[in-house]
Amino acid sequence: MAKAEQIKALIRCHADGDDTRFYAVAMQVAAQAARAGQGNFAQELRELVDRAKAQAKVATATRAPRPVPLAQPRGELAGLLSVGYPKTRLDDMALGGTLPERLERVVREQRQRERLRSHGFSPQRKLLLVGPPGTGKTMTASALAGELGLPLFTIQLDGLITKFMGETAAKLRLVFEAIAETRGVYLFDEFDALGSERGVGNDVGEIRRVLNSFLQFLELDDSDGLLVGATNHVGLLDQALFRRFDAVFEYELPTRDIAIEVMQARLALLETSAIDWDTAASSADGLSHAELTRACEQAAKDALLNDTTALETGGLVAALDERRTMRR
Repeated sequence: MAKAEQIKALIRCHADGDDTRFYAVAMQVAAQAARAGQGNFAQELRELVDRAKAQAKVATATRAPRPVPLAQPRGELAGLLSVGYPKTRLDDMALGGTLPERLERVVREQRQRERLRSHGFSPQRKLLLVGPPGTGKTMTASALAGELGLPLFTIQLDGLITKFMGETAAKLRLVFEAIAETRGVYLFDEFDALGSERGVGNDVGEIRRVLNSFLQFLELDDSDGLLVGATNHVGLLDQALFRRFDAVFEYELPTRDIAIEVMQARLALLETSAIDWDTAASSADGLSHAELTRACEQAAKDALLNDTTALETGGLVAALDERRTMRR
């Protein structure tokens, strides 16, 4: 039968009107029931999902156009920020250690920020995410936005950083003015491009000025938005940055159990009873969450192109090995 987390996910999806994820979770329940020997129930559930999808297509064809979201960067900001409205939730992520509890704490503090402030406390809102590529840092920003029902603004560093004296700092000011005006989650991805240590050998005066400006803006910012910095190169960051953030979250490559969880979640809509997960986990050792997801997608597409929805260990292991080869 459905797990408690799946039931909660179904209710949340229904409340949010997120039909795509609702159907995906329902199919996960069906796949789980099939593996448990409840074939009739699994088949009935799949048929219900197919029928609901068909009815939704008919309704969509006659529905009025959806309104354009209000929070859209305009003018010069359009070249500095991109915006999205993610449906990702923390439950969608497979994270180890204390990360899930710490991120849930951020969400709770944000939801009760007025209560905290009425007693003289500030909620956590300036977060630094560090760790190897593909371990969930960017997805975390999406999940926080999804949990809080906020837009996710991603700062476009290629538009922000220029070679002209003073221009980068001026654009940075625009970004922080936007943070103050519109509540959202603001992601500075590849954060080390802005926050590199001031004493490095190839440093130049303009980079030092940009970093100093960023430190000042960060220190003065007391808005309601969440500011998230993410980097794969924590060793490059200036030490002065760390005390400007409310919390630092360290991401690591998935453990064996987390790797299996990631693979099972991504392959939940296919038949996986023939897979030896211990063997697959051994092949997955050292791969990131993102690499595991892409390998599973490759294995699933290979199976579907061969007219089957049943995956075997060999197919998954081959996709994992191919993904490992691609990093060399």
